[in-house]
Amino acid sequence: MNVLTRNNLKSLMEIHQGPCVSIFMPMHRSGTEIQQDPIRLKNLLQEAEELLIARGLRSQETKELLGPAEKFLQDSLFRQHQSDGLGMFLSPEVFRYYLLPFVFKELVIVTDRFHIRPLLPLLSGDGRYYILALSQNKVRLLQGTHYSVNEVALADVPKDLAETLRDDDSWKGLQMHSGIPGGKGKLSSVTHGSEADSQENIKRYFRRIDKGLHELLKDERAPLVLAGVDYLHPIYKEVNTYPHLMEDGIGGNPEHLSDKELHGLAWTVVRPHFQKAQQEAVDRYKEFASSGKTSNRVRRTIPAAYHGRIELLFVVPDIQQWGTFDPSTDEIHLHKKEKTGDEDLLESAAIQTLLNGGTVYMVEPEKMPDDEALAAVFRY
Repeated sequence: MNVLTRNNLKSLMEIHQGPCVSIFMPMHRSGTEIQQDPIRLKNLLQEAEELLIARGLRSQETKELLGPAEKFLQDSLFRQHQSDGLGMFLSPEVFRYYLLPFVFKELVIVTDRFHIRPLLPLLSGDGRYYILALSQNKVRLLQGTHYSVNEVALADVPKDLAETLRDDDSWKGLQMHSGIPGGKGKLSSVTHGSEADSQENIKRYFRRIDKGLHELLKDERAPLVLAGVDYLHPIYKEVNTYPHLMEDGIGGNPEHLSDKELHGLAWTVVRPHFQKAQQEAVDRYKEFASSGKTSNRVRRTIPAAYHGRIELLFVVPDIQQWGTFDPSTDEIHLHKKEKTGDEDLLESAAIQTLLNGGTVYMVEPEKMPDDEALAAVFRY
């Protein structure tokens, strides 16, 4: 499963060679409704085909563009994936999909750029977190939201401690001299030795896990909750390089806990973190409200977002401000209704803030620090 990160968002935003097809749909994890998901996706692809033809594409061009999605639909793995929502993006040179712990409304958009607003709640200040479930016999990485959780497929990460040691040169030398089988050594064998040796073996294992996570979570800011027996927590923290590992974690052997159980336990850890961060952001806006370092005006906020000046941005979801903005001249035009060539400037402000390292909060009107649809705290 592809992991949605800021880098993924940036690469999607950099693609403007249309037509670009964006598809969103809810999915089901169990029950009879799970059989309807392929039918639902097939119908959405049919809708996308009609929209592409309406834009002037020939039938063969349309089939080629949507071909990867058709193949994905027929793939048996599609029926095995368990998630709450699917986001899919296709252009003449791109095919990407994200299976996410978030329920999307059914939507098909065909324009000259990808439509990514439905993804923004997942990248906002309280949108996502990760759970790293560690034991000496198994590694799981879960991506969660308030509502649900998905397991993330891991690459370049050892499946267990034994695999780490089998790949280690010193362990291979020990095998040659002692005759220990190299195929499937039991954990009791690979941890044999002094307590210091055993702990150093575990550190090797955790360093490889941390290295494998480094590329996956690069430039991420989502909290990471560690789940594992108590004595493993300080060992992993010693080798960890991910800056957003939570101080508190989940104790006990995670092999005995389902994804759903881990999700519930992790939410109790991250919820106070999210609440505190958002309240501090609101307080910061109010503190600087009369200093010139804040604004709730679109004409001032949009250029600031593009030029990397926004530290914190609050946006009300499901409200659009149509218009155009030229970053080279800072010229901005606002329209009450969408016109040809327009973009949703509130969405653009959120995207640019994220891409420039700022934090975005998608909040309901009653939780806004001001009475407008957006509010920003500037870096300078």
